[in-house]
Amino acid sequence: MIEPAFLLVAFLGGVCAIALRLPPLVGFLAGGFVLNALGYEETPLLSTLANIGVTLLLFTIGLKLDVRTLLRREVWAGASFHLIVSSLVLGVALGLFGLAGFALLDDVPWQTMALLGFALSFSSTVFVIKVLDKRSETQTAYGRLAIGVLIMQDIFAVVFLTASTGELPSPWALLLLLLIPAAPLLQKLLDRMGHGEMQMLCGMLMALVLGYGLFDAVGIKGDLGALIVGLLLAPHPAAQNLARSMFSLKELLLVGFFLTIGLTAMPDAEMLGLALLLVAVVPLKAMLYQLIFMAFRLRLRTSVLASLGLANYSEFGLIVGALAAGQGWIDDKWLVVMSLSVAISFVLSSLLNNSSETLYRRFSNLLPARMTDELDAVERSIEVGNAEAVVMGMGRIGRSTYKRLQKQYGLTVLGIDSNPHSVKRLKDQGYNLLEGDALDSDFWDKLMMSPTLKLVVLAMPHHAGNLFALKQLHDREEFKGQITAIVEYPDEIKPIQALGANAVYHIYDEAGRALADSAAKEAGLVTDVDQLG
Repeated sequence: MIEPAFLLVAFLGGVCAIALRLPPLVGFLAGGFVLNALGYEETPLLSTLANIGVTLLLFTIGLKLDVRTLLRREVWAGASFHLIVSSLVLGVALGLFGLAGFALLDDVPWQTMALLGFALSFSSTVFVIKVLDKRSETQTAYGRLAIGVLIMQDIFAVVFLTASTGELPSPWALLLLLLIPAAPLLQKLLDRMGHGEMQMLCGMLMALVLGYGLFDAVGIKGDLGALIVGLLLAPHPAAQNLARSMFSLKELLLVGFFLTIGLTAMPDAEMLGLALLLVAVVPLKAMLYQLIFMAFRLRLRTSVLASLGLANYSEFGLIVGALAAGQGWIDDKWLVVMSLSVAISFVLSSLLNNSSETLYRRFSNLLPARMTDELDAVERSIEVGNAEAVVMGMGRIGRSTYKRLQKQYGLTVLGIDSNPHSVKRLKDQGYNLLEGDALDSDFWDKLMMSPTLKLVVLAMPHHAGNLFALKQLHDREEFKGQITAIVEYPDEIKPIQALGANAVYHIYDEAGRALADSAAKEAGLVTDVDQLG
């Protein structure tokens, strides 16, 4: 059974983080160090729960990822170039820290410096994807770019760990290629599971057994296997429902992952000082990402937000540190330095990402912008045409709203969604639809140029996205139309109204009201539609 103190400290840490307007995961990290200071150690159960959480996280990301993202030049080439250059930069930085007199770097050969630089060049897959997932931004342009880079880094990590241990995957690993032709059968199985507990159980089976277990058995990183199985299921519409159903379980288990980082060890003054110096190098990593992304003709906002998201160290550094310590290349105290650097970089990255849009708007004029004809095709501005109504978020509610505005009121409607899978599918069904990011302030600049626009409906599932969109609308004085927004929880109504929404609808209240009206009409209790409501 898990230690009660783990749950209590994680909860209190999360509460304190929320009070300080930080992501709860920052509180979980702090909770790990508090537990360490109180004398607690990582338990096998906590480690198992943390590993399952990471595996489910990568599986659900695979469910929502388009594999073509990895084939884009800015992803595979950008990730490769950043790995090489940042490893050199960080290795040199460690050499300079050694000259400054840090005892932990005495007599450390340059090969080990290069190894540590390589480990620190990675960004955290778990942290970045969790932040993007929490903000419903995994399908935005910058979110897809960041995730693509992270997956390429995971592949590099698998190659490195295989080479460093000297153990090649089993020859049976070639049979894993059979999963590709088997993908339609897996999709059909998922489709037959419905929406209840069998769907969840099927997802767990595919992630933990078919993904992690099968790949691990043939000598390949199990987490990568879970990601690949998720990718194979991604084209099927049921994959999105599965990802949503597993969301809460995955989030809960990941608490254990962040606790384990703090439970690694406690630092002394020298370790803390060295960790802080390493964190001070994180902005250099972000600047390098920025330069690389701009070189690939990406729009300024996409490159800035992706770079800020990737501005952290990875838990992979802890794995490499343990490997180097086991070989006697570095002192065991380096594990403490690495874990502390990772934890502090997460806090720094949380602060940066909470203010990423503000930072972009404030400093974008200091960076060289690209002319429209120089941008990659997918990065160019969106033309909204003569739309009279725009529906932001084309989920089930958004689609219903779109059809009602078009058929009942005769409006020219444009749907906007950030998920490329949804955009393609709905376009094939005849919707007037464009791929766009409602959290993109540049997008709103272009959207407001349409003089025919009378109505904007904010039907996005994420409350923060609707709030951001409202702020952008009111910052554009040329927009004189009406704004309607949906909320999922009652406490979200007042913030939406305070930002000037003309109408706010609580989705469950409205569904209940519509159901009651329909039932009353069918029962003959109401004969005149004007009597309803």
